[in-house]
Amino acid sequence: MGKSSKIKLRISYNSPVILTFCIFCTLILLFDKVFFAKLNIVQSVFTVPGHGSNPDSFNFKSLFDYFKLFTHVLGHASWNHLVGNLTFILLIGPLLEERYGSPMLLLMICVTALVTGVLNACLIPTPLLGASGIAFMLIILSSFTSISKNEIPLSFILVFILFLGSEMFLKTGESNISVLAHVAGGICGSMFGFLIAPKASNSRKEKSPKTSTYNSGKTWGASDSSTEEKKKSIWRREEKSSDSEETIIGTIEL
Repeated sequence: MGKSSKIKLRISYNSPVILTFCIFCTLILLFDKVFFAKLNIVQSVFTVPGHGSNPDSFNFKSLFDYFKLFTHVLGHASWNHLVGNLTFILLIGPLLEERYGSPMLLLMICVTALVTGVLNACLIPTPLLGASGIAFMLIILSSFTSISKNEIPLSFILVFILFLGSEMFLKTGESNISVLAHVAGGICGSMFGFLIAPKASNSRKEKSPKTSTYNSGKTWGASDSSTEEKKKSIWRREEKSSDSEETIIGTIEL
């Protein structure tokens, strides 16, 4: 009897910064709407106050208000608000995290949150919450990949128009939404694209000596068969090292 072949599919935590960010946003809204509805967690902790003289305005003498300059990107007003932002973040974020690296992308998110929060606290009279500024930053930053190849995809132009149009025309009458802060997120994305070099360019330079070693049989100083065996052993070690860098959260056997 022949053995039944099994296919193992691994579920990897491939984008730790983006996935953790989205999980936190979801849990915060879940706790606010379901488990601790009376505490108004989103409004009290994850909303940056606006500019003005009323008691609910930003208090420049309060350290907790400065803390909200970073945490407001984790709070959302409704499930529609959350799904709309996370759709863009989950589509674009993992690609950019692979391109720039997790620490750099985390720094970009923190800087964008600080810039949008400060602008809202200094210029906008209404409070601000939500990750729309982060999503807009990722959209603009992703465009630099194609622009570097002297082309701009039509899909990016359509997404840019739809997202910007919804921010400027559909959400202007809603509370807790600052169009200026979201546009500032896009400006942050463009600045990151100009100033920060992708991680991929450095990794190519590191891999080039290895490929030349593989292709030259003289380097090994042995026969073709032994060279092939050494190549396979090195490839196995590289695969194991690359697998160890990813966090595997489960496997599925088919």
